[in-house]
Amino acid sequence: MTPSAASQPKSFHPTASNLPAGSRPPGSRRDWLALGLLMFPVLLVAVDNTALTFALPAIASALDTSGVELLWIVDAYPLVLAGLLVAMGSLGDRVGRRRLLIIGSIGFAAVSAATAFAPNAGWLIAGRAALGFFGAMLMPSTLSLIRNIFTDPNRRRLAIAVWAAGFSGGAALGPIFGGWLVEQFWWGAVLLVAVPIMLPLLVLGPAFIPESRDPAPGKVDAPSILLSLFTMAPVVYGIKEFATEGPGAAALGTMAFGVAMGVVFVRRQQRLHSPLLDISLFRNRVFSMAITANVLALFSFNGFILFLAQHLQLIEGMSPSAAGMAMIPALVATVVAGLAAVPAVRKVRPGFVVAAGLAMSATGYSLVTFGSHTGGPSLLLAALLILALGVGTAETISNDLILGSAPPEKSGAAAAVSETGYEVGALLGTAVLGSILTASYQHNLRLPAGITEAAPTAGTAHAGETLAGAMELAAKLPQPMADSVRLAAAGAFDSGVHITAAIGLVLMATAAVLAAVVLRKVPRADS
Repeated sequence: MTPSAASQPKSFHPTASNLPAGSRPPGSRRDWLALGLLMFPVLLVAVDNTALTFALPAIASALDTSGVELLWIVDAYPLVLAGLLVAMGSLGDRVGRRRLLIIGSIGFAAVSAATAFAPNAGWLIAGRAALGFFGAMLMPSTLSLIRNIFTDPNRRRLAIAVWAAGFSGGAALGPIFGGWLVEQFWWGAVLLVAVPIMLPLLVLGPAFIPESRDPAPGKVDAPSILLSLFTMAPVVYGIKEFATEGPGAAALGTMAFGVAMGVVFVRRQQRLHSPLLDISLFRNRVFSMAITANVLALFSFNGFILFLAQHLQLIEGMSPSAAGMAMIPALVATVVAGLAAVPAVRKVRPGFVVAAGLAMSATGYSLVTFGSHTGGPSLLLAALLILALGVGTAETISNDLILGSAPPEKSGAAAAVSETGYEVGALLGTAVLGSILTASYQHNLRLPAGITEAAPTAGTAHAGETLAGAMELAAKLPQPMADSVRLAAAGAFDSGVHITAAIGLVLMATAAVLAAVVLRKVPRADS
């Protein structure tokens, strides 16, 4: 459970009085100002994750990139980020979380500025990898600082809800903001915008954000950092390869290598006197179950958006920007649900609130599993709205349980594990549900006879692989054959959506039951 404020190590505001954090009035104005400053890197990372997608066509045209180079422009950032989250979270515990946040912010802004003017694809790929390095310093630092600034559990829970809202809001703004920047300026503006966003934190952060660290830090173990990188980066790469190419040798081989390095990493941590990651954290059932809830919540959300985005654009005929706008109510719902969950845990046990959020996600998937998708996008958008309410509820409280169940001096490592759960959950949702959706589409597609004779140069290979390929083929065919191809492709895709939604329903329902059972003894906020 959350340690009392009196038992926590002292954290000092950089003021003349130097009052210990535990003796300040809980939720003072300085604390909320500090939270506001911490939102700038949160928004930046969230916007940067999604805004670049809209800049890819302009990047490909301006830098004359190959398909492989374009793939690495996208992948370099998350591979380095995921590989170093645990290392940077633990490093913040040792050297100071505010110090690491400031270093990461300066590095992120400087590299963003340099990368915005990249003359070639190689420069841009290297810049994206460097952004992953500095980005790994930001998110665990913000969450662990919140844990140490807000010693009162109720205010900490509200602060975490605001943190999660900033992340969700940034993700929603990313496509719209990124598209506007590319249209008004050039693709580099998507990266260059990091500089003004980081300025308030760099100017005011040292004065208003209190420093905190592990009072008895051990030595930094360099082999452990390398092992964590060699664990997460191959696993993340393997998942992405699995999502795009299927279960081939490259995907399975890299994931197997990552798992093997993970085993070596865990064994080394168990032998070290001052491990990079305290494996005993996972023996806490509250911590482990909250991490699992986080992973599954992001798994369900990203997997759902994967097929919804294709449905809206390729079947309903929406433009990318219109599809993004259609999803905004659901993304706003995650923010509202997260904030509403804070007072809810004063009357209901947190475990039941997390379980209710996961059950709500299961309800969203049930609408897709048993409903008809032929009447327009309203059913899918309603399902996304329910799913988003569930994710916002479960995610906020599970993050609070993760931080509250870990000792304050280990909050950086705990926050890093939470962030890693975000990355893995999002990737698994895309890879697993995306692969099942693709396989079902390919198995169920039945193209009408006579296509080759009607348009011999169009070909059918891509149509048999993806929904986008089928719609591209239909655009080259005469009527009424074009409509027949569209109907066949939509039907095959719809069958895959039903299967993936059924899998999501089972997973979310199971997770809801587990959360209710495992977390049932966690007391209410006012207990």
